[in-house]
Amino acid sequence: MEKSRPLWANPLQFVFACISYAVGLGNVWRFPYLCQMYGGGSFLVPYLVMLIVEGMPLLYLELAVGQRMRQGSIGAWKTISPYLGGVGLASVVVSFFLSMYYNIINAWAFWYLFHSFQDPLPWSVCPLNDNHTGYDEECEKASSTQYFWYRKTLNISPSIQDSGRVQWEPALCLVLAWLVVYLCVLRGTQSTGKVVYFTALLPYCVLIIYLVRGLTLHGATNGLAYMFTPKLEQLANPKAWINAATQIFFSLGLGFGSLIAFASYNEPSNNCQKHAIIVSLINSSTSIFASIVTFSIYGFKATFNYESCLNKVILLLTNSFDLEDGFLTASNLEQVKGYLASTFPGKYSEVLPQMRNCSLQAELATAVQGTGLSFIVYTEAIKNMEVSQLWSVLYFFMLLMLGIGSMLGNTAAILTPLTDSKVVSSHLPKEAISGLVCLVNCVIGLVFTMESGNYWFDIFNDYAATLSLLLIVLVETIAVCYVYGLRRFESDLEAMTGRGLNWYWKAMWAGVSPLLIVSLFVFYLSDYILTGTLQYQAWDAFQGQLVTKDYPPYALAVIGLLVASSIMCIPLVALGTFITRCLKRGDTPPAA
Repeated sequence: MEKSRPLWANPLQFVFACISYAVGLGNVWRFPYLCQMYGGGSFLVPYLVMLIVEGMPLLYLELAVGQRMRQGSIGAWKTISPYLGGVGLASVVVSFFLSMYYNIINAWAFWYLFHSFQDPLPWSVCPLNDNHTGYDEECEKASSTQYFWYRKTLNISPSIQDSGRVQWEPALCLVLAWLVVYLCVLRGTQSTGKVVYFTALLPYCVLIIYLVRGLTLHGATNGLAYMFTPKLEQLANPKAWINAATQIFFSLGLGFGSLIAFASYNEPSNNCQKHAIIVSLINSSTSIFASIVTFSIYGFKATFNYESCLNKVILLLTNSFDLEDGFLTASNLEQVKGYLASTFPGKYSEVLPQMRNCSLQAELATAVQGTGLSFIVYTEAIKNMEVSQLWSVLYFFMLLMLGIGSMLGNTAAILTPLTDSKVVSSHLPKEAISGLVCLVNCVIGLVFTMESGNYWFDIFNDYAATLSLLLIVLVETIAVCYVYGLRRFESDLEAMTGRGLNWYWKAMWAGVSPLLIVSLFVFYLSDYILTGTLQYQAWDAFQGQLVTKDYPPYALAVIGLLVASSIMCIPLVALGTFITRCLKRGDTPPAA
């Protein structure tokens, strides 16, 4: 007798699992960057439009497929058509790539969390040099936060060709991160269903605390004014719309197979349409909410740096021209500078090269995303706060919850098809399958703890999923609407949930969303072609800054393999199925 499928204890567990998976680091470190780059408040217009025409419909499609087929991604698409098993396999491959590198972010969060209990924070000051005669030269040229990230955390090599060795401290943190993930997925929905309450809710608690603190910081209003002041000319910028569509697409985690896996554990009568709308709205609201928190911190950091810059200029001019202490202030600085330049032109020209050009707008316009935002910009702001250890612990604890929540979805996308497979599950218990997946990912993930590991992290982050996911979701929508049949799928949903599809969902699935995905696919493909030789940012210890370098041929080959290995699953499995069927037909004996 076939074993019954495990179910979520209640619909709330499912919703929390989806929220925990979808609301991740991208909401905290990419959406604010896009707001900064593409017009502040005006970026919300393309973002909300893309949510309606792309995000909600595609999320509902994946949840409905998982709930209807009651299998992981491979089994679900095989049920729709035997030729589509490659779609599910491609999702599993992409999720495997993502799991390999994504958990290193949790390892870095653990590393920073452990160091957050020190007083002072280790990234707040530059260390002394070997002779104890001054500060470390690399740190002085960069900053204390950059030095701690690039030298103490990553111990980064000067290029991707210099592999270096495994750094044992980040490696131990990676093992710890995978151990936590394993304990969370050990018993499938039984363990994951309990963990998601924490991974979904705790980040909001920390964000609310940070919002209250952020709004009380000096200069926070400067950051919020910068965010909410719309630059309407950006609405005519195609890149603003493309990035809005991309952010919605990847933020919801479409195409990985995680949402199909989660929905497969639902009761067939579950209202997945309502849940798709709820998860989409919560995910987008969280991005906007996190941006308010981030820009209040941005404002504090920018104002702090701006005022520090002014104070250095004031001190320089006061000492150089023997001015009375307190005479020079921020309000009369420009006027006095003009007077000194006209009265003492020779002396002023000598001092001029030492004077920095202080600009609050320039500080606010410095756009940073990804690890640079989380581990450099935020730590720069945190070190200047009162009781900085507390804010550091809270921040990196929140990053951990967001990262682990996303990892639960990534591993579910791999584990569900494996546990659904009779070949695998008949030989190994669920706990052993989970353990093997985590162990293999952890061992391969040690590559990212090497001195060149951050460069490989960037390769995986930039190329492992982008084109592959667009193609996967495009095939998914075509498969449901034109292979399985939209009317047939509609009648299945009505029989299952008692609710039919209205015109909006049908129009989005059958026309608007696929056309949008094709447009994104063409844009990314042409962007890669027009870029020419792919480049990366390498850390130059002598200059204390990032420099641009070309990827070596073997790195380009890895990029090509990352893209091709998942995409090629779709045509190869279809071809294999076709050949197998032809051979079986040929072996069938003629009727007597």
